Amino acid sequence: MASKAQEVYEEVQRRIASGTDRADAFKELAKETGRSADSLRGSFYGWKRKLDTGENPGRATRTRRRETTPDDALADARAALERAVESIDREVQVSKERAREAALEYEELRGSAEERKQTINARLEALQ
Repeated sequence: MASKAQEVYEEVQRRIASGTDRADAFKELAKETGRSADSLRGSFYGWKRKLDTGENPGRATRTRRRETTPDDALADARAALERAVESIDREVQVSKERAREAALEYEELRGSAEERKQTINARLEALQ
């Protein structure tokens, strides 16, 4: 059984493959499911991170040992720092994608602003 995050990821990917822009795919899916686009985006990128790294989002990975040796401690510290570097790279990529989506949304809103204002002003005049 697929998780909700996996279902969101697969549906967004399907829409992108059919030619829909990623930002629009989130918006359309949000309208269809009643979930916010931000929630869907979080599910999407959480599942993407799991696919990219093999990690379970939100679940800490910790080795259980009876005794910690200095070598184990150094290996754990090294692994934690390597995960931190990978995490920074993922954060930058996700931020870049969100910025691109925000820019597209801005362009869409800017492009339709005048028409929407004219429609509202026409209705305001009709009410007077």
